[in-house]
Amino acid sequence: MATPDDGTRLTFTEEVKSAVTARAALLVIGVLGLMVAFITSYTGAFHRPKPDRMALAVVAPAQVRGELLKKLDHLPGTPLDPRPAASEAAARRQVEHREIDAALIVQPRGTTDRLLVASGGGAALSQAVEAVVTAVEKQQQRTVHVEDVAPAGAGDSRSLSSFYLVVGWCVGGYLCAAILAISAGARPANLHRAVIRLAALALYAIAAGLAGAIVVGPVLDALPGSLFGLWGLGALIVFAVGATTLAFQGLLGIIGIGLAILVIVVFGNPSAGGAYPYPLLPPFWRAIGPALPPGAGTWAARSITYFHGQALTGPLLVLSAWAVGGVLITLILAALHRTADERSGGLTADGGKRLPA
Repeated sequence: MATPDDGTRLTFTEEVKSAVTARAALLVIGVLGLMVAFITSYTGAFHRPKPDRMALAVVAPAQVRGELLKKLDHLPGTPLDPRPAASEAAARRQVEHREIDAALIVQPRGTTDRLLVASGGGAALSQAVEAVVTAVEKQQQRTVHVEDVAPAGAGDSRSLSSFYLVVGWCVGGYLCAAILAISAGARPANLHRAVIRLAALALYAIAAGLAGAIVVGPVLDALPGSLFGLWGLGALIVFAVGATTLAFQGLLGIIGIGLAILVIVVFGNPSAGGAYPYPLLPPFWRAIGPALPPGAGTWAARSITYFHGQALTGPLLVLSAWAVGGVLITLILAALHRTADERSGGLTADGGKRLPA
């Protein structure tokens, strides 16, 4: 066993206490909690996808429309949320504008109807709508022809590239903020330092947004959307996540990194609508997804890529709120930290001189 400076031998328990501090033990317990939360969140969101109230516009002759809407609305498990549409053009416009998930066009002559879907918004969702509607049509001794009005690109067959792109941007955002904390202290010593960190994060976000857009666009040809549109979106996502992480660090110190991972990774990624769009997720994840950066980012990336920028306002406001909130909290906490430092004469709890961060 090891011996301290006075030559006495340490017991095993004393060696353990020396090797693993109470702070380290608490952090390890925190990591264990994050791991359990990660497994629970991802498994809970993905283990049993079930369609629930998928928005379906129905264009049908007046004499059959009411009965058909009633039948679709009362299917076991309520997989559909049917609503009438005045015409095929109106229904198609709703699908293309991401106001509904699909549209059923009933042909008054013949036994083959048409189903308009948009796999660019999530292949799993369009396939789920097709499966439900096909089963209903079969019961009526009718068939359905599927038309994809916003198909996913050839290099993005499951419409997952946009989701993974956003996940990468989110990872880059909180890792950049974490590195700033590890290198010079989780809580900035004063307002100027906080501004410098935010400025460095902004420059990094611009570079990261461009890098991601280039990789999925010109390099891999995975997403056909606007390079500049994705660049701007990526910069906003990275900055929003990074600023949020800086705010958490200002509030809780190094533990704030764990809180950022909890919000962005544990809760944000499985609820983002990536692998399974919102109507296929359980209620909890469906409710929180649009309000978190991964969900807002995934929706916005798909809108830019496949829907000509439709339905972008809400997600961009969500991301902007996270960015602005992160900046304000970071600056306010830095100012309060500086004020508290000045009142204590810049001394640590044990009387030592506090070093600037």
